[in-house]
Amino acid sequence: MWWSQILLFLMGQSCFINCHLYEYLYIKELKTWTEAQLYCREKHTDLATVTNMTDMKRLLSTREGYMREAWIGLYDQTDGIRTWYWSLPGVEFNERETNWKPGEPNDFRGMTENCGVLLRNLEWLDIPCGLERHFICYDETNRTQKYHLIREEKTWQEAQSYCREKHTDLISGMKQLQDGELEKVMSTSYRYFGLFRDTWRWSDGSSFSFRHWNDQFNNYQYNTGKCAMTVLDDEGRWKIDSCYQKKPFICYDDKVILIKENKTWEDALYYCRDHYHDLVTITSLDEQRWIQEKAKNASTDYVWIGLRYNCLMKAWFWVCKENWGSNQSPASERWKNDCDMSGAMDAGGQHKWFQRNPSEELNFICSKN
Repeated sequence: MWWSQILLFLMGQSCFINCHLYEYLYIKELKTWTEAQLYCREKHTDLATVTNMTDMKRLLSTREGYMREAWIGLYDQTDGIRTWYWSLPGVEFNERETNWKPGEPNDFRGMTENCGVLLRNLEWLDIPCGLERHFICYDETNRTQKYHLIREEKTWQEAQSYCREKHTDLISGMKQLQDGELEKVMSTSYRYFGLFRDTWRWSDGSSFSFRHWNDQFNNYQYNTGKCAMTVLDDEGRWKIDSCYQKKPFICYDDKVILIKENKTWEDALYYCRDHYHDLVTITSLDEQRWIQEKAKNASTDYVWIGLRYNCLMKAWFWVCKENWGSNQSPASERWKNDCDMSGAMDAGGQHKWFQRNPSEELNFICSKN
């Protein structure tokens, strides 16, 4: 069952979520990027990881004082290993599901080719990201016209910014690329779409593809550093600088934790309540993306989340600690109608939700507060 399609009810009354799954903290002390990373890991979780534009707005709201720049947790690998990503947050690139033209990607004649274009037959080529091409946007809110061919020539980064401002993003992922509606806008070849690769990684090891570079990113004259900072203006665009420069920085506190112990659903529930707060509750796409990143590191194929099915009421429920009455615990009479079905997230693949027998022993994810 996919998380956004499942019918969700909350036990008793609504579960009020009064905090995010992670919180940003602006640190005014001036430190190098490495010093900032060490500080964040000692006192919080890590340097800030940014997953989407919602995160950017939250991050910008933490700024204090007159400083205009702050380190975030993105850095350029020294070994130069490039990884392919999709531009649309939450869509993961799968090396086994591609449509490259034979011989591609190839860095033709030694050029650095880190961005993808579509041919008319929907095969892929890699080209330099600084070339100007037409491009195709995806519109999540417009079901009558999901795909838009933009006949303005822009660099890949400019095309991405345009699509995010006026639509949702550049088209991304095999589901969109295999949609028959896309063929209606593919009149010619060499259209930018949401495929790119780079050597940049997040300090905490997460694989989020979100990037928010300024207009100078493809100009190598300005990009001699290896660490990323956000410019604390209205948009918070990212720039590159020497990691040895001293700046304020932004940390984050993680509010969820993956427990790599194998327990039944009920034992996992009580473990979370004894040691943290509860089994995790997921109420939005942003939270889904954050939790699935944790699930990738599990040692079991599935991880327990706070979903339980009640057969009598024929409904799934989030179990929320603050709402249990004296007769509403999982061990009470009320739960004799639960049909032995609990909710778990697939730790790999598309991270969908599945019903599992609660007697299975799996890793699980707790919320801390």
